Amino acid sequence: MCDTLFIHKDGVSWFAKNSDREPDEPQALVWLPPAQGDGPATVDATYLTVAQQSRRHGVLLSQPSWLWGGEMGVNTQGVAIGNEAVFSRLVDRHGQALLGMDLLRLGLERGGTAREALDVIVWHLQQHGQGGPAGYRDKGFRYDNSFLIADPHEGWVLETAGRLWAAKKVQAWALSNCYSLTTEFDLCSPGLPDEAKRLGCWSGRGDFNFAQAFDTRLYAFVGGAHRRRALNTDAIACGLEPGWAALAARLRDHGRHADDFSAHDNRQVCLHAGSLLRPSQTTASLIARLAPDSGPRVAATGTSAPCLSLFQPVPLEPGQPGGPVVASGSRVGDCLWSRFEPVHQRALFDAGLRELLRVERDGLEAAFFNTLQQAEPDWSLMGRQARDWHQRWQERVQASVFHAPGRLGAWWRARAGREKAQAQACFP
Repeated sequence: MCDTLFIHKDGVSWFAKNSDREPDEPQALVWLPPAQGDGPATVDATYLTVAQQSRRHGVLLSQPSWLWGGEMGVNTQGVAIGNEAVFSRLVDRHGQALLGMDLLRLGLERGGTAREALDVIVWHLQQHGQGGPAGYRDKGFRYDNSFLIADPHEGWVLETAGRLWAAKKVQAWALSNCYSLTTEFDLCSPGLPDEAKRLGCWSGRGDFNFAQAFDTRLYAFVGGAHRRRALNTDAIACGLEPGWAALAARLRDHGRHADDFSAHDNRQVCLHAGSLLRPSQTTASLIARLAPDSGPRVAATGTSAPCLSLFQPVPLEPGQPGGPVVASGSRVGDCLWSRFEPVHQRALFDAGLRELLRVERDGLEAAFFNTLQQAEPDWSLMGRQARDWHQRWQERVQASVFHAPGRLGAWWRARAGREKAQAQACFP
């Protein structure tokens, strides 16, 4: 489950995404350096080996710990991509191909504009297909993918079903875990309506409707996808003014249930796990400003639950001290996400600590957002300030004992027990 927004206004593109995955799955901000003429002819994606391209853009990738690809990212050319799970009638239930996260990374590494990235994704989709187990522990979890692709000048929605696809150029859009393209799109796979008819997904009567042809609806309903998308679509329609604070607020939206996490029901943009029917939560969030007259600016959490996290500025270059980025190939399991997770889990249940955390965070975050508007931000200073904030909160939680109450607390304790048992079985 995920939610992604795009708005192009006043010559600037804004991109924002929540990545919703299993609660215990670490997700790191990874720096993939640019390449020019390196040697390997192939590269191993999560399940499939594909031809390598010797020239690649530098990419800041939000990457689940076990995957080759990523949930969202921004490259040095100012292209941002987020992917969404969609549960089409053509999902491959058995094979292994490219995951949507792999396609996203390929698009960022090889696409210098939104349209180029779209073409890269489509080419690999048609050449190799998509599919394979996509869950961290739940290896029966499989899905197809939709993508929001943005650059400083334009945005594209790309939706897929198996190897079929449709795309639409947009000024503003919201995606969730349901199809959004219906009868109007600008590009599509060759012979799309005929292929849909041949596969039994369309009767051939009336106008061809991509969503009606391929959406299975049950997963989208249980996951609250239509409601979550409507929350962001309505905000855009009501004149949402894009900016750092406004988009952070959208990604933190709990709707009418506010901080009553036990009452949440998959229909919140900021998603919190807590039951068999609510097994996913927001495990990372990212906002990007893409302007034609400057390099991309990014603020990301690198930690679970944006409502309890700090959006900190992240430079799109290596070697900046104090930042949350880990180098490609290092131990993602020892990233900021893992270190901050005890704070996240404590804040879910301790209202006093949660309130204090937010007060301190809001002040620092406001300063960050103001600095990001400057021509020459002090990345080193902001990195140190963010690192110190995280360190203080980690030490504060480690120094005290707290028992999570209620059914939600019992769910988290039971999950922790199962994870410990699995780890002991694998590493006795």
